[in-house]
Amino acid sequence: MESAKILVVDDDPDIVAVLDELLRKEGHQVTTCAAGNEAIAAGRDEQFDVAVVDIRLPDVDGLAVLRAFQETSPDAAVIVTTAFGTVETAIQAIKTGAYDYIPKPFKLDEVRIVVQRALERKRLLQENRRYRQELRGKYRLENVVGASGPMLETFKTVARVAPTRSTVLIEGESGTGKELIARTIHYNSDRAQGPFVAVDCAALPETLLESELFGHERGAFTGATGLKRGLFEVARGGTCFLDEIGDVSPAVQSRLLRVLQEHEIKRVG
Repeated sequence: MESAKILVVDDDPDIVAVLDELLRKEGHQVTTCAAGNEAIAAGRDEQFDVAVVDIRLPDVDGLAVLRAFQETSPDAAVIVTTAFGTVETAIQAIKTGAYDYIPKPFKLDEVRIVVQRALERKRLLQENRRYRQELRGKYRLENVVGASGPMLETFKTVARVAPTRSTVLIEGESGTGKELIARTIHYNSDRAQGPFVAVDCAALPETLLESELFGHERGAFTGATGLKRGLFEVARGGTCFLDEIGDVSPAVQSRLLRVLQEHEIKRVG
């Protein structure tokens, strides 16, 4: 595993020493702090990959440190620890944005594993961000091939609608590049960092289509053993491309109309 920059924040010098030794043996660069304000200042001066922060500190609490890191080091994974933990404390920490929560006393292997998971998650997020940037470059309007009059008009329309949140109807025969245009709109919009979800409506049996698009509640039908998020929910914050929507039955189209008009969905069941 590559060396990471890790901040340890705890007012117990024994715990600081143990964590410092553990993480350095793993090959990481470790900075230690005994107080919250000291940690907040360190986060302003340096970008850390992971911060292991005790909830109870002598000045400000660990949640204040967590909130400060969300401003100054948003990519850092903050792991909170405490000897005075309750379920409510854990829930509050996670809701505030902590990556994970470790109650004291903890085993060193537990800390090692949680830190490794946090670093792996950060690596995947960085890869995902690079991939999205590459896609955004690939689908920039100037990189889409086409010099005919109709294509130039299409590019003008794409440039006009991409910054909006309008529903867009893309018409054309099969194989004419409708998905390419949809992706170009997506990656030239403010939703480019969100998911692009393509749905081939013609390939899904009607019995499954509603469940796939809208999701379903537990017990909605035979075999629905748990809650399922639909593709509309998966595409939240991004773009959902419905290909071959004309092949969808009138009953499903009426539900789709409500989604397009009201921007609301209701799971099956």
